[in-house]
Amino acid sequence: MSKAKILLVEDNEMLSASIAEYLEMEGYIVTVEANGIIAQQRILNEQPDLVILDLMLPGRDGVSICRQVRDQFDGFILMFTAKEDEIDQIIGLEIGADDYLVKPVKPRLLLAKINSFLRRKDLVIEQDDEMVRHGQLCIDKQRRQVTYKGLTIDITAAEYEALLLLAQHSGEILSREFMAQHLKGLEYDGLERSTDNRISQLRKKLNDNARSPEKIKTIRSKGYLFVASAWG
Repeated sequence: MSKAKILLVEDNEMLSASIAEYLEMEGYIVTVEANGIIAQQRILNEQPDLVILDLMLPGRDGVSICRQVRDQFDGFILMFTAKEDEIDQIIGLEIGADDYLVKPVKPRLLLAKINSFLRRKDLVIEQDDEMVRHGQLCIDKQRRQVTYKGLTIDITAAEYEALLLLAQHSGEILSREFMAQHLKGLEYDGLERSTDNRISQLRKKLNDNARSPEKIKTIRSKGYLFVASAWG
């Protein structure tokens, strides 16, 4: 198994050096970034397995970074804050952080959270000729059957094809043009809405919040993103 990659976004040099050294001793590949603006670019370009993101940073704060990258980043985000104020913590989670820790950070607690996140990721993606699995979502390609959390989901053939296409390209943004061509063999004319209708129905049947979807996200002006880590 390849080593997991962690991007540590922290402007306190002593703290970042000690955390990086500790996590590297535990077998992780750690890179450090102190500037918020550069960190946002690196998250999107490098797509690490996990980002440790400080709340207060030069250039751009952690909440703003999290909000900007969440729709295009499929890894985990663990936020650091020096503030006890619950509002800061709640805001962080509402805009897409997976968890937070309040400074001073206890190394063993940090390691436990990281290990827990990445164990979930190791279990997320399993694909073979007969099955596609993401967490508790299972797509049986032989039976053309979908189960989620142990329950068989009643979906149409068209919805099944859309879900399978998305699941097989997890972590990729699929444009409406791409989906129309692969699902119907047609050129997308910018008006045809059947793909959108399929996604809408899938969200309802798979308990994905229509207003703020976490499993199948809409990326504005780009298409749809299947989030592998969101299937429990």
